[in-house]
Amino acid sequence: MKNIFKLFLIFMLILGSNNSTTAQLKVNVNINVLPDWGPAGYDEVEYYYMPEYEIYYYTPKKQYVYFNGSSWIFVNTLPNRYANINLYSTYKVVINEPRPYLKHRMYKVKYEGYKNGHYKQKLRKDETEKKEKHKHKKEHNNKND
Repeated sequence: MKNIFKLFLIFMLILGSNNSTTAQLKVNVNINVLPDWGPAGYDEVEYYYMPEYEIYYYTPKKQYVYFNGSSWIFVNTLPNRYANINLYSTYKVVINEPRPYLKHRMYKVKYEGYKNGHYKQKLRKDETEKKEKHKHKKEHNNKND
């Protein structure tokens, strides 16, 4: 967010210093593209790491990243060996840094304790459902006034 703000300030300075300048600023905020199964409380996520399966999910391109024995593979759908993953119940770690899979050993050790599946997380889905219920309740109350 700080970088976006800095870019905006630079854009405004350029625009203000030369009225004939035409510029376009593209801001990529992934608030609406995060999956429902992601942990609640995050508006920006680059990667999710799932320690139980040692895989990553790259949110900007909606791709899973897994190690195939010799290299890291990006796919839209995981291969059959991952067919039993429940993305809603497995623990996810938010990682906002480029290519965390290149530091996989460090993440594997750091989050190894989350492999047993006993940790519960609030999900984005739960937040969305709660907001929808509150919205419908408010609309219903307004109709009855």
